[in-house]
Amino acid sequence: MNQNDDITTKTNQTKEIVIVDEEEVEKLKQCLPKANWMGSKHFQLLNFQGFWYSTVNFSNILAFQRHFLAQNTDLIVSSFPKTGATWLKSLLFSVTNRFVHPSNKTPLLTHNPHELVYDLETAVYGGNPKLPRPNQLNDLPPPRLLHSHMPYSSLPQSIKISSCKILYICRNPLDTLVSHWHFYPKLIKRVTGDENYQPCNIEDFFEDFCLGKVAFGPFFEHVVGYWKQSLEQPNKVLFLKYEDLKENPSAQLKKMAEFVGIPFSTQEENEGVIKEIIELCSIHKLRDLEVNKSGLLSKFVENKNFFRDGEVGGWTRYLSAPMVEKMKELMEEKLGGSGLSFKLQP
Repeated sequence: MNQNDDITTKTNQTKEIVIVDEEEVEKLKQCLPKANWMGSKHFQLLNFQGFWYSTVNFSNILAFQRHFLAQNTDLIVSSFPKTGATWLKSLLFSVTNRFVHPSNKTPLLTHNPHELVYDLETAVYGGNPKLPRPNQLNDLPPPRLLHSHMPYSSLPQSIKISSCKILYICRNPLDTLVSHWHFYPKLIKRVTGDENYQPCNIEDFFEDFCLGKVAFGPFFEHVVGYWKQSLEQPNKVLFLKYEDLKENPSAQLKKMAEFVGIPFSTQEENEGVIKEIIELCSIHKLRDLEVNKSGLLSKFVENKNFFRDGEVGGWTRYLSAPMVEKMKELMEEKLGGSGLSFKLQP
């Protein structure tokens, strides 16, 4: 049984959702540094615990931090936004459910990956009617497949002290920022209802990205936080790079399966199970599915928005040479001595 089997039943139950006191939230908001985002006059970011969060999700984030109780069997995908979480979710779901759902009958053919591996602070605690409520999470069969964009330092304490496992995916900063620039204006326009909204140009957004003023940013602090944990706790945090998944998906999928305790057998490898999963979860396959060409994940996000380019080095069509040089200098400053590096092109 997988955690998607009872979605309809669960979401038709009580509307109760764990919240924090709204008066407390408003008082806290007043005290926090603020910044406008992507040229919008109506959409702000708040700096909390050293990272920037949308005002829209802030109370959900506090509720998630304070009330989420991890289980030792949880498998949690974590990521900075627009770094490959959709792909990793589809791979993780396929690996953990391969004995339950053959590839030709997998729920991935009829559900967006985000409906199968649940976003916690933005969707479960945000009241997405397609997903379980927070008070229904304990009803899910193990392993629960969950997801968060939160930096490691701000995760609920129960995640840190339990034996749950975290699979973190990251992507080079140039492709990440271009993906942000394409994705978030659509979201901002839907959330604000501002028909006159004009997103900022790529040059201005590049400066904000370098300053860390983006949702769940700063990027480098987010990435380095998980990188350090993967070195200190390799049995708890698996650090994956989008570029490595593109270059050698078989090796990365095997590493992932071993990490979650469901390694591929020699027979499965010989029968092409790994290749089958990789093909099923490819951006080309997922993008062409009817469920991902139409419909909404939530009232603000269309399913098709999660499938754009998916290539390494797509940034070359958008960023100037001086911008690239500045980013390389920033990478050296932020990553120097950490042992972490990124491949910027294939």
